[in-house]
Amino acid sequence: MKRKSVKMMALGFCALALALGMARQARAQDTKTPYPSMAPLERYLIADRNAETALARTAAPPSISRDAKVMVLGSHGYETAVEGKNGFVCMVERAWMNPFDAFEFWNPRNRGPICLNPPAARTVLPITLMRTKLVLAGKSKEEVKESVKTAIEKKELPQLEAGAMSYRMSKDAYLNDLGNHNMPHLMFYMPLGTVWGANLIDSSNQLSELFPGSPIFLAPTYKGNPEPMYMFVIPTGVWSDGTPQ
Repeated sequence: MKRKSVKMMALGFCALALALGMARQARAQDTKTPYPSMAPLERYLIADRNAETALARTAAPPSISRDAKVMVLGSHGYETAVEGKNGFVCMVERAWMNPFDAFEFWNPRNRGPICLNPPAARTVLPITLMRTKLVLAGKSKEEVKESVKTAIEKKELPQLEAGAMSYRMSKDAYLNDLGNHNMPHLMFYMPLGTVWGANLIDSSNQLSELFPGSPIFLAPTYKGNPEPMYMFVIPTGVWSDGTPQ
């Protein structure tokens, strides 16, 4: 029991550290940023499609990722590299899937392997594909946000489906420039207003003490800005290959 309590405390601290890192990024928007605009396209691309496919698969345990569809980033958007069998979709997200006010929104070093389950592949993935297509078409951050907002208002994007979640358990992810830039975790997508007893991040990107010590937190991504959903993050404590963090 004592060992279990220590493990839960450790996971809670990991969640808090990641949440604080996200909050610091958002607050840094008012300072000079090293990423004021999009870098040359080639800096976001991975030249070896096989290497990107392999990286994408590290997001989830092999029992899931080996039969998943894999998409890789091309010059105009994501392209299917491998057809899947189980309804999951694995890919490597780039920095423009961060909150729109994140100062690393254009960070070309960002690599975020993710595997979406079937409900998320049907209803969350279209957001990623749309953001990416707009970015690669040369749209500004403000134009991308407004286009997504308009698509939501016109119901051109599918409504969030119950049970949508994703895996982000790769040892090889690079999620930001902070020292502790990675942590294996699961992400659950829920309607706005859902309460899970999380260490909430409020509208000013400050951690709330509403549920102190909770190993769950509400990420700053989405939150109705403009996508109408919450993304809850839960640390796993193990990487996708089963080794401990």
